[in-house]
Amino acid sequence: MKFRDITQMAFQALGKNKIQTMLTTLGIVIGVSAVIAMVSVGQGASKLVQDQMSSMGTNVLQVMPAAPRGASGARGTSDQSVALTEADVEAIQNEVPTVKVASPVVNSSAQIIAGNQNWQTRVEGANERYLEIRDWKIDQGSFFAESDVKSAARVIVLGKTVAVNLFGDADPIGQTIRVRNLPYRIVGVLAAKGQSAMGTDQDDVAMMPYTTVQKKMQGQAILSINRASVSAIDADSTSVAQAQIADLLRQRHKIPPGGPDDFRVNNLTEIADAAQQTTLVMTLLLGSIAAVSLVVGGIGIMNIMLVSVTERTREIGIRMAIGSRGSYIRMQFLAESVMLCMFGGIIGVVFGALLSLAVARLLGWPTLVSVQAAALAFSFAAATGIFFGYYPARKAASLDPIEALRYE
Repeated sequence: MKFRDITQMAFQALGKNKIQTMLTTLGIVIGVSAVIAMVSVGQGASKLVQDQMSSMGTNVLQVMPAAPRGASGARGTSDQSVALTEADVEAIQNEVPTVKVASPVVNSSAQIIAGNQNWQTRVEGANERYLEIRDWKIDQGSFFAESDVKSAARVIVLGKTVAVNLFGDADPIGQTIRVRNLPYRIVGVLAAKGQSAMGTDQDDVAMMPYTTVQKKMQGQAILSINRASVSAIDADSTSVAQAQIADLLRQRHKIPPGGPDDFRVNNLTEIADAAQQTTLVMTLLLGSIAAVSLVVGGIGIMNIMLVSVTERTREIGIRMAIGSRGSYIRMQFLAESVMLCMFGGIIGVVFGALLSLAVARLLGWPTLVSVQAAALAFSFAAATGIFFGYYPARKAASLDPIEALRYE
């Protein structure tokens, strides 16, 4: 008997009771749909983390004081010594061979006023090469220059969110705004970045020369900084740069061997890798939980196939009596089981994709339906048909023809 004949007979057998066939495949449909939906949610989360970490820059290190700082940039303890200074950043730039660019960063916040519009936003002070570290582009105008940093010029670059809320569709370049009662000239607007890995709007920001923030907004007696953003020359050099920066700062800060560091160097690549591992574990966990329903569906198919063998005992006996081999009987029942699962797998993949899109649209949670996940779920469904259909098929093939013909 040819494979085509076995397949045709399996189709005919399944078509005799369409309602039973549909109900039998329901468990597989639910299982495959759940696997597709859960894996797509996990993969979407992984891609979101990857994109958000990439938006913060490539090969980036963040150097920060070990002690928390207040709004003015001073350490939040009775010890008023400065853990990180502009001179430290200059040393990192000039003395660490694996560092490409380094910039001081001073954080603040302010209400920006443009005519009768105002917007509360965070302010970042940096040097003229900060965008190179962050891999950030300018959408309009230009970034401030080195001369602006040296002179603490009152120039400002707006993030896309700030620009839209203050000026709408109008061109803000060259306009004057007020920050803490001082006028600032807008020289540029940043390209949109989107959310960060921490869920904050990266475009809700205004950037100035760090010297301007220190002198015009904070009025610091000691010109300390909140952190230093550093870009390594390439991805392979990031960990080396991290160690070299730590060694340099220990020397500069005269930290004795074994003494606690008054700074920390965070490697964003390591943070991104840890986040990716977390999302991978979550994806595997969600997929495993969903796969349980697929196994339950397979058990349901095995039960129905056993019932089918019992109901068709006389039919099996007649076929054996006219010369049909046991292997053909086994192949037909196995084909029926596999077809049930494959049919449920196809519907499950479609429903799972639709469910993923619904989650993305209604809840705003990112999902990613991959061809690999769909193929894996479909293959698992077919394997389920083989595994759970083998015993009923074997039972059908092992029936005694005489006893089967006597069955009523």
